[in-house]
Amino acid sequence: MSRRKSTIPRERVQKIIAQAGITSRRKAEDMIRAGRVVINGEVAVLGSKAALGVDEIMVDGQAIVNTERKVSVRLHKPRGYITAVSDDVGRPVVVDLIKGIPERLFPVGRLDYDTEGVLLLTNDGQLAHALTHPKFEIPRTYHVKVRRTPTAAALRQLEEGVRLEDGMAKAVSVQKLHSTQAGNSWIEIVLTEGRNREVRRMCDAIGHRVMRLKRVRFGTIHVEDLLPGDYQVLSKKDIKELYALTGIHNHNAD
Repeated sequence: MSRRKSTIPRERVQKIIAQAGITSRRKAEDMIRAGRVVINGEVAVLGSKAALGVDEIMVDGQAIVNTERKVSVRLHKPRGYITAVSDDVGRPVVVDLIKGIPERLFPVGRLDYDTEGVLLLTNDGQLAHALTHPKFEIPRTYHVKVRRTPTAAALRQLEEGVRLEDGMAKAVSVQKLHSTQAGNSWIEIVLTEGRNREVRRMCDAIGHRVMRLKRVRFGTIHVEDLLPGDYQVLSKKDIKELYALTGIHNHNAD
């Protein structure tokens, strides 16, 4: 069965084995050659990669357990930041806004450079995978300022589905919020996918260019009480609610 790419980066499995303190990296390579390492039920080979906390990694029949403290934060992402841990051309990235947390966090999904609003960052691979996999249908709510005022028929088209270059895209719900004095409009769009620039492309498909875009809710999480650039560590209650939304068991709470 194919696996969707996680937002947690994968590393060579011999490195993971060595970091877990099982043996040296060189001896881990020997174990891989001997067929003693299994990833998600398949015998690993040299060059195999995995993500601890996302993939099941077995060495001689024993699972490697991720003992790192799990941390998740909600960030009010401002415009002008890349949703990444680094950028080749030196643009500011969202992890630059997270101070005082020693664990290395990764963005859950992405928001475009010019998009603002709620963004989750975590080192919990299980949670990140569930929140980004389409089969879990996690709702994402956006407030969108578009050029001019869409007709009721145009908004209905977003719910019925519009064709994009990577396939049909359909909103769970769409509603008009209000118009501006300049004759433009704010609308609310709820999606359960996180495709690249999906909201902008959907609005382009009905002839209304996006002027401003803000994600106001991701699953059960919002940032209404946070200023742009501010973040807050999620509570156990927050994490429990997110896992409940996915319907999967939180192994990290065991």
